[in-house]
Amino acid sequence: MSQRRAGASLQARLLGLLLALLCVVWLAAAFMTWIDARHELDELLDSHLAQAAALLVVQQAQGQHDDDDDVADVPMLHKYASKVAFQVFHEGRLVMRSPNVDPTPLAASSSGFSTVRREDGSTWRVFATRGQANDVQVYVAEQNDSRNAILQAVLRSVLLPLLFALPLLALLIWWAVRRELLPLSQLSRQLQGRQAQALAPLPLDQLPLEILPVVEALNDLFRRIEHMVTAERRFTADAAHELRTPIAAIRAQAQVAQGAGSDRAQRDQALLATLAGCDRASRLVDQLLTLARLEADSSSSAPTARAPPVDLRAVAQRTAAQLAPAALARQQELALDAASPALVPGPELLIDVLLRNLLDNALRYSPPGAQVTIWVDCHAGHTELRVEDSGAGLPEPELAHLGERFYRAAGQTQPGSGLGWSIVRRIAQATSAQLQVGRSERLGGLAVTVRWPTPLPT
Repeated sequence: MSQRRAGASLQARLLGLLLALLCVVWLAAAFMTWIDARHELDELLDSHLAQAAALLVVQQAQGQHDDDDDVADVPMLHKYASKVAFQVFHEGRLVMRSPNVDPTPLAASSSGFSTVRREDGSTWRVFATRGQANDVQVYVAEQNDSRNAILQAVLRSVLLPLLFALPLLALLIWWAVRRELLPLSQLSRQLQGRQAQALAPLPLDQLPLEILPVVEALNDLFRRIEHMVTAERRFTADAAHELRTPIAAIRAQAQVAQGAGSDRAQRDQALLATLAGCDRASRLVDQLLTLARLEADSSSSAPTARAPPVDLRAVAQRTAAQLAPAALARQQELALDAASPALVPGPELLIDVLLRNLLDNALRYSPPGAQVTIWVDCHAGHTELRVEDSGAGLPEPELAHLGERFYRAAGQTQPGSGLGWSIVRRIAQATSAQLQVGRSERLGGLAVTVRWPTPLPT
């Protein structure tokens, strides 16, 4: 027993992909939020440093501490005051500072922003500027740790709600995917619950557009399978029905030969009748198999129109030569009128079977001494085959029934099954030909015209 390797669940794969994409997008958004928040926070706090420095410059310009040799220490008024610091130098002498910095200048630069690492390992963001008289130097600084704390607080307020929303969003995605894939599960259950002989089409109501082509393809497959099953059943029934008569006749003749005893003439006659019955049964089987093959081809995915074109004149010459001995045996005249090659849609085997059936019917049902003629003509846009005979022909009501399975015209004495015309009509349909039956104006008997469109050059 062969083992089937099942792939991963479509629902699981889709959920995994969506959740992975959600996490990637979330992380990318968090990273971009962190970058943007840090930039905006630095801009805001740097502007505060610059503003504080400007206030100190203005205060110093108003003459405070000009004559004071002592350094003025500003008191700590807030718990976060230790995170900020400032220094004011006048003529190189420190005149004012915050108590959390030593007298050493906070930065080496005398103007602009810089990041400085102090001896205690702390990192400070420093803004330096000179006063209006250029003898005043002001430093305003802020610890980077405070900035990071503010940034973390901002990110927590923004990202934490989104982080808690992720499980809920994942649950909603799982529910949505499961709900939208429900038609696939229902279709699977429908197919698993169908009986082997159930070929009814699946319902197409309320199916998503993505699943609709699959169900339509399945319904088309069911229709083709039903057609094949019906054809096989019909073939079995036809074969059983038609073979019963020749088999019964062969059995009867065999019994006659068995009971003939010493009557050699009666035994020989019975054996000849037995052989004739065998020939009839063989011909019937050939016709049944041909018709079954044609019906099977009609449901296949490779139409006969894809076969290469066939030279109808060459097929007619070969078929006429093969049937000429039978015509001579009945003292019939078989003629072919084909002036030039004529291409028709293939395959060649079907064209040969069609022409052979038409000629066989014309020769068999025409009286001894009759004339049978084949015409092959090329016209603008189509190729025409005509088979005419000088027999009695058929009345109009009988012509309408030609092509029906096992139909034979009343009063026929020649052996046959009535399948030849069914084969001819089926081949004409398979090769995109038009079939017309009437009375021959030239010979007076039956006239059959088969017309094919001229194949496009390849």
